[in-house]
Amino acid sequence: MATMSRTNEGLWWREFRALMSIGVPMGLTQLVQFSINTVDVLMIGRLGPEPLAGASLGLVIVYAVFLMGFGPAMAVSPMVSQALGTDPNDTKSVRRSVRMALWTIGLGVPALSLVFFFCQEIALFFGQPAIPASLAEPYVLALAPGLPFMVAVMALRNFLAAIDRTRVPLVLIVLTTAANAFFNWLLIYGSWGFPRLELVGAGIASSLANLIGFLALVAYIRIDRRAREFHLFRGFSRISGRHLREVLELSWPIGLTAIFEAMLFNACVFLMGRIGVNEMAAYQVALNVAAMAFMMPFGLSMAGAVRVGLAAGAGDEPRVRRAAALSVVSCIGAIMLVAIPVLSFPRGVAELYLDASEPGNEAVLALVASFLPIAAAFALFDATQVAANQALRGLKDVRVPMLVTGLSYWGVGFPMAAWLGLRTSLGAVGVWWGLLISLVLAALLLGGRLVVLTRLPRARPAL
Repeated sequence: MATMSRTNEGLWWREFRALMSIGVPMGLTQLVQFSINTVDVLMIGRLGPEPLAGASLGLVIVYAVFLMGFGPAMAVSPMVSQALGTDPNDTKSVRRSVRMALWTIGLGVPALSLVFFFCQEIALFFGQPAIPASLAEPYVLALAPGLPFMVAVMALRNFLAAIDRTRVPLVLIVLTTAANAFFNWLLIYGSWGFPRLELVGAGIASSLANLIGFLALVAYIRIDRRAREFHLFRGFSRISGRHLREVLELSWPIGLTAIFEAMLFNACVFLMGRIGVNEMAAYQVALNVAAMAFMMPFGLSMAGAVRVGLAAGAGDEPRVRRAAALSVVSCIGAIMLVAIPVLSFPRGVAELYLDASEPGNEAVLALVASFLPIAAAFALFDATQVAANQALRGLKDVRVPMLVTGLSYWGVGFPMAAWLGLRTSLGAVGVWWGLLISLVLAALLLGGRLVVLTRLPRARPAL
């Protein structure tokens, strides 16, 4: 009996080490990659509340397009990990899966980006202030060229995670982020004789950084010994109908799930815009803090999807359960490392984004400090829902989670945020309480779904 207990402990410890081996670099990479936008927000914030509000409006529309491309990028993870779990030498299936995902991204994201030409009209239609709406459109048009490369980087990173190559991508993303900050300094403020382009300069800088990051990752895949075995770009023009169909079957529910979740937070910008410009600027800062806290758990959850997919492909049900459970616990632990300091020092965090010595920023700073404790409080549920969702994705269970997130975020969350924010005395703070309610519901439903499927493996759907 004691021997069996020690064996079980060894299996759990081995799975934890494997999860951390790919999860920590993936989480740090996700954090650093997201900081490209954070650097933009920090540097744009120095221009004042109206440019910051304009950037927040523009990013709502940018994220809508990004998240539609996000589906095929994330479909790479379960397809590649399950293929390698079944046969570690199945290079052909892996190559075709990644190729079809990149095709879908390369054709779909530019087509969807045409909506950027109507950014100002969309913002005005939703009742947003005229000046931020006018600033948003040129910003998103400058961001557009880099968007397909940003999504393609995620697809290539998911391939590399499945073959346990996560450390070099982290280094490449750090260098890319440094390049973005440098380009921002040149183009936002007009340093070294460059034109002062402000918001447009921030968009151009991000596009250049995303292109550099993509090219660097392609070069690494061609050099690395293990990655080179898959000949990822061989016969790139060939279409694989079976793999394209699977990419599309997985990607549209994944894309809609991501839109349901992320666009809830971004759509609340419009609610804040109806309350006031200061509230909208403060919301963007608090949302950026919450998103930064989310990045490490998100990366860990992506690693959890890989580990669950490898175990599922191998038909090892106990390992599926171990990988799923450890992913959830690790994500909760990771997000609390950020949530606790934010909860303890909200004013200090707010002052990282806005200059406290400027009298015009005081109202925004006070609002940010009132939002952050609620954002920190829902971190527990945010980590739980993303870990459960990604583990289900590793099982290729994507359609029921899509319905769950649609119900949680748009059937319950957004109506509650709108009612509390616009119809009660809570005002802007009420919007954040609505977000908290939606995350609690999503965490409970997705967590319950994961428990059921890992305990009743025969009931697990193929897609």
